[in-house]
Amino acid sequence: MDSPVKKPLTSRRGMLKSLAAGAIAATLAPTILSDEKTPVLGTGAHTYEWVREWAKPPEGTEFGDTHGVQVDSQGRVLVHTNRSKDSVYIYDAAGKFIKSWGSEFRGGAHGFQLVKEGNAEFLYLATTGQKLVVKTTLDGEIVWKIEFGLPKEWAMYSTNYSPTNVAVADNGDIYIADGYGSSFVHQYSQKGNAKPEYVRSWGGGGNQPGKMSCPHGIFIDRRGKEPQIVVADRSNVRLQYFTMEGKFISMVKEELRHPCHFDEYKGDLLIPDLHGRVTLFDKDNKLITHLGDNPDPKKRSNNGLAKDQWVDGQFIAPHGACFDKDGNIFVAEWVKTGRVTKLKRVGA
Repeated sequence: MDSPVKKPLTSRRGMLKSLAAGAIAATLAPTILSDEKTPVLGTGAHTYEWVREWAKPPEGTEFGDTHGVQVDSQGRVLVHTNRSKDSVYIYDAAGKFIKSWGSEFRGGAHGFQLVKEGNAEFLYLATTGQKLVVKTTLDGEIVWKIEFGLPKEWAMYSTNYSPTNVAVADNGDIYIADGYGSSFVHQYSQKGNAKPEYVRSWGGGGNQPGKMSCPHGIFIDRRGKEPQIVVADRSNVRLQYFTMEGKFISMVKEELRHPCHFDEYKGDLLIPDLHGRVTLFDKDNKLITHLGDNPDPKKRSNNGLAKDQWVDGQFIAPHGACFDKDGNIFVAEWVKTGRVTKLKRVGA
């Protein structure tokens, strides 16, 4: 288990003395300077400083059940929240509030994926309250909606539908994880910005290979020779891999508690785990480190945990997480008042 490590303060005089003594020692490892109250998580190159309350909601409001977070090409951080007045809050790279939008999704915000398409960027929202998958611009202009109302092709697969996340392939195909519905994945074909057309479905409830129990997150894993679909099969406590046509390939069971979703940076797979930690896997899906692992099982996934019980350096309920271009990590937690934390990369 990874626990916060407190780094001692290094004085200027002490630093100069060390440098003088080791003037010829250019091989000295980088020194991480940190305030005593600032937890440092991880190991080696995967070391991060916990940045407390990096983004706050505008005065007079609170986030309420933060579900997702994404970073756009300008370095702006977009936060997806369920119970605020608006559902999307946009911040600059320093954590300063810019604007918000999306009041029509209040009470239903859940899945949140930013996708670059050509020179433009779009958001794909999966709303459990309204049972919608929506494509929008970063300013909230709706491009299209896939509304609840099962197409005839779905009839044999699903009578209950509540989408939790969306993934988009390089060819524009859309994969919808019906995590709170009937545990299927539904694939659509998208041509430009035209409303998508249904292709196929697979999965369904169960614990056999290819079956799922709450496929909560879904992502296109491009780290191998060919892209594959990886699903956070949350209630089965595993990841499942599929071809782009929905054929089962493999699964990962180790070092997981309740995986929610994914992001990737230079071969590392980022997994927010609802049960109190954020996990990093290498290119072979072997554990690199757990970040912010909460040692108290009673606090893990505890939506109503009082703020005076929160501990810096320990997560409660990570629901969404992403990297920025520099490898910093942003984490949105499913807690009643909402919490967004930045993990600043300080490892060499």
